[in-house]
Amino acid sequence: MEIKKELNGTALTVQVIGRLDAGSAPELTKFLNAELDGITDLTFDFAELQYIASAGLRVLLVAQKRMNKQGSMKLIHVSETVMEVLDMTGFAGLMTIE
Repeated sequence: MEIKKELNGTALTVQVIGRLDAGSAPELTKFLNAELDGITDLTFDFAELQYIASAGLRVLLVAQKRMNKQGSMKLIHVSETVMEVLDMTGFAGLMTIE
C-alpha cells in the first residue's frame, strides 16, 4: 500500500493506493494519527485502491468517528469492487461516498 497526501489549509485528501488489509492497516492508522490534528475536512481518494479488508474497514470507522467530532469525512473515486465490500458490510450507509 502507498499513501499520498494533499493538504490544503484544514482540508486533507489521502490517496490510498493498492491493498488496505491487515498488513497495511496499521500503517494507515499511524499516518492518520499523525495527520488529523486540526483537520476539519478529510477526503479519502480510493481511485487506486484495489482491495479493502475488515482491518481497513476498521481504520475507516475510527477515522469517521474522529471526524464526526472535528469536521467531516468522505470517500471519493470508490471502485466497484471496494463499493461492493462497503455495501455488504453496511459501511456504505455510515460513510459519505461521492
